[in-house]
Amino acid sequence: MTRALIVVDVQNDFCPGGALAVAGGDEVAAAISQLLKQDTSAGRGIGYDHVVATQDFHIDPGAHFSPTPDFVDSWPPHCRAGSYGALLHDNLETRRIEAVFRKGQYSAAYSGFEGTTSRVTEEGGELDTGLADWLRAHEVTEVHVVGIATDHCVRATALDAVAAGFRTTVLLGLTAGISAATVEPALAGLRSAGVVLVGEPILG
Repeated sequence: MTRALIVVDVQNDFCPGGALAVAGGDEVAAAISQLLKQDTSAGRGIGYDHVVATQDFHIDPGAHFSPTPDFVDSWPPHCRAGSYGALLHDNLETRRIEAVFRKGQYSAAYSGFEGTTSRVTEEGGELDTGLADWLRAHEVTEVHVVGIATDHCVRATALDAVAAGFRTTVLLGLTAGISAATVEPALAGLRSAGVVLVGEPILG
């Protein structure tokens, strides 16, 4: 079995002080970092063979941004490409992250499986790879999902992971959700889809 950790959107704009802050975001960043520092090889602790991250990276996402957001389908501007807010959290341990999958350049894109990572080919060109293809290329069969926010991008990423055929677990203690009103139905949907849930999410 080859296991990967997917770190979802642990970015400055989703943490306290950011444009679309989720309470507990800083705590989640610190807890994920601690996990990665302890889990230095597949032979220790849980054992992650691979670690990847997703990143909201908006250029022109259309109606996803709104001056009068409904906080369901539209939101205040956040994670603009090239901005400080779009960067991975300052205190997130990034040395083990092998690839970052950027999503949402021109759309909402809640799921990390909508993102791509780029690499330079031997011919000098760029090759974009989606998250599912990257995981399969690295023979990953199981994923653990952590990050922000439990009820939005973590949920969407986990649902797409299990739909793509990966054994999927969400480590809820390493996620932060917006509110119980939206987290509870999100968790019910994850359970129904066959996602394993461990622990309790941090709630705003």
